[in-house]
Parts: sequence; structure tokens; C-alpha cells
Amino acid sequence: MPSLSFNFKPLLMTKRLRPTPPSTPSAKPPPLPSPPSPPTPQLSHSKPTTVSVHYSSKNRNKTLTPQSSSSFNWVSLNLTKSELALPLTFPTGQTFRWKQTSPLQFTGVVGSHLISLNHLPNSDVSYCLHSCSTSSSSAAARLALLDFLNAGISLSSIWEVFLAADPRFDVLARHLEGARVLRQDPLECLIQFLCSSNNNIGRITKMVDYISSLGNYLGNIGGFDFYEFPSLERLSLVSEAELREAGFGYRAKYIIGAVNALKAKPGGGAEWLLSLRDLDLEEVIEALSTLPGVGPKVAACVALFSLDQHHAIPVDTHVWQLIEKFLLAWDEKIATRYLVPELAGARLTPKLCNRVAEAFVSKYGKYAGWAQTLLFVADLPQQKALLPANLENAKRKRSTKHQKDKAHTGNVDQ
Repeated sequence: MPSLSFNFKPLLMTKRLRPTPPSTPSAKPPPLPSPPSPPTPQLSHSKPTTVSVHYSSKNRNKTLTPQSSSSFNWVSLNLTKSELALPLTFPTGQTFRWKQTSPLQFTGVVGSHLISLNHLPNSDVSYCLHSCSTSSSSAAARLALLDFLNAGISLSSIWEVFLAADPRFDVLARHLEGARVLRQDPLECLIQFLCSSNNNIGRITKMVDYISSLGNYLGNIGGFDFYEFPSLERLSLVSEAELREAGFGYRAKYIIGAVNALKAKPGGGAEWLLSLRDLDLEEVIEALSTLPGVGPKVAACVALFSLDQHHAIPVDTHVWQLIEKFLLAWDEKIATRYLVPELAGARLTPKLCNRVAEAFVSKYGKYAGWAQTLLFVADLPQQKALLPANLENAKRKRSTKHQKDKAHTGNVDQ
């Protein structure tokens, strides 16, 4: 899908990417081929405390396999499936560092902690901490994990607001509940989405795996090697030539440039990124856009997935199409009156992107980005099977009629 390259100040412009099945991992990914060139409802939200943990392990002989997972020490997180559904949260393009290590198990790194998450028989979520041995570090790891999962935000409370604004969300809530937006480390999130520019999930994952392998090795789960994400200081030792040789292409220049720009920030780049959580969305987008390689799309992803900008609305060609499908699935004329009149049959333009974002925020409030994220998750092939057959049939029938109407009347740019 071609990238949008316009320059303007949206509420949020970014490109969402479709997950693909994970490939067989290797200790160090092979070189990659050169890529082609308002007033809102108020919810109770108290931000979890960010926990800084310093722990590392160089023991590369530490290997944990699926066969030994039954001996893992699983601990309940006190989160129900309605608050966190792992398959609806991790393989959705938010992060590229978590791997599915068994049918209902996902493994990743939070700070310096190697952690697996699983659903208990009653569907509640449990976790297993692989890389800590002391009670103090275990307690810190649990806090860091809850922070990463945005556990301070009640998903059920958000759904109440969505349903009050739009009863049609009830269908998605009953079949796709538990899809959360993560609260990632900003540096980790930034580097991942610098790799995502004009790219696909498979290659992004390989690039992110390469960058991750520069950090401290933590262990192997299910055949996947896991590493602590490298610090800004470690990243500054990597050369552009090294990244280009690994297949990063033009992105190598931007990653190196962004790292150097962050190192020059007063007080340190990692602290500067964290400080953006206290700013308004426009200020966050403007600040991130001062970094090399960070345009509206990358800034949007970082703002939504790591900087507490929950009302940020990703809009690109694919997202615009799924919004249209969502509207048409309920009423053949809804697209002409639901958000803004000029949406129906219109081509995607900067002005239209702004109008879509503004309309979503106006309708769904301060967590509008979570509402849009659910629409994206609902459109993934592996999740469509969970939706009622009559809903999918209605989508196809009405979408076909809409396409015929568009072909007859033509598109109008706004």
C-alpha cells in the first residue's frame, strides 16, 4: 500500500499494519532485502507509576522451552479476559517484540524482565517471570508489567462510554472484548516505528529483532531469543553502515539521526521522551516531528502506543476503508450522515483525514483511539471468524452495493 506523504498537522496520521504469522526465529536475523523506496466523556484514569528497573543477564545458556512451560511459576494478574485478551492485543501491530510461544501464550520483554502471559482455564490472565529470582525484582517486574498493559485504565468503563455514544459497538464488545492499547517504553516504541515506514510486518519484525539483539540477552522461550531493548547509549554505537548492511535501507539514516538527536536533549533523550506524556497531543506530535525521520505517521504511532495520547486516531487508506465498511455494515446511507456528510465515497485527502479524526474524538471522547483500534482489530482475518456470520454477510452485501454506487457516481475529492 503506498504511503501518504502530505505534510500537515492532524490529530493523528499514521499507518496501521496487518500482522502476519511469526516466522521461525534465529539468534540474529539475516540481512533484509532493500525495501521499496472537544469535550469528551470523563473516565476515571489514574496513570500507573512508571517503574525503572536495572537488571541484566548475559547467560546465553539459559533456554526455556514449551515442553518445560508446565513447570513455570504462573501467577494471576487479576485481569479478566474482558479486560485483557492476549490474541486481541499483541498481534495487532502495536509492538513487534512479543512472540506467540504457545496457542494461548505470548512472551516478551518489559524493561529488563522476560515475561510470558497466558490465559488460565477460567480465561483470567496469568504471567510467568523468567528472568528474576529475588522477591524485590519480582515485585518491580509485576508493577512494570501492569504499567505496560495500561492496567490502570478500566476497559469496561471505556466500553460504557462507547456504547452510550454508539450502540453498534455492542456487537464488537460481545465478540472482541479485551483488546487493549499498550503503554510501551517511548524509546522502544519510537525505534520500532522508525522501522515501519513503507514496510510490511515481516520485515519490520526482522529489523526490530536485529535492533533488539544489540541489548542484553535474557533467554530463549519456544525457540525465540529475547533481549532487553538496547539503551540509547548502546544504540549510539551502531553505525549507519551497519544498519544498511543489515537491510534497513534509508531507514538506517533516520534511526541514527534520531538516536543522535535524542542524545543531545538536555537531561537525556529517554527522559525527554517520557516528559512528552505530560503534553497535549499537538505538542507531542510537534516535538516528535523534530527528530530525523519522524513525520506525522511515526509521531502518531508513538503518541498513541507509548505517550498516553488515547484520543489519537490513526488514519490511512486501509483504516479509511475499514471505517467505511463499519459504517456500511449497519446502514447503506450511514456514511453520508454518521460522522460528516462528505465522507461517503470520498477519496482520502489531508482535509478528510483531519475531519475523520476530529469526528471520532467528538463522538467517542478521550479514548477515541481505543475505539478506532478495535475497528482495526475487528478487520484482521484471524478476528473476523469471531464475528457473527450475519454481520460479515451484511458487510459484503452492502459494501458491494456501495462500490457499485461509487462506480456509477464517481468519487469527489474533498
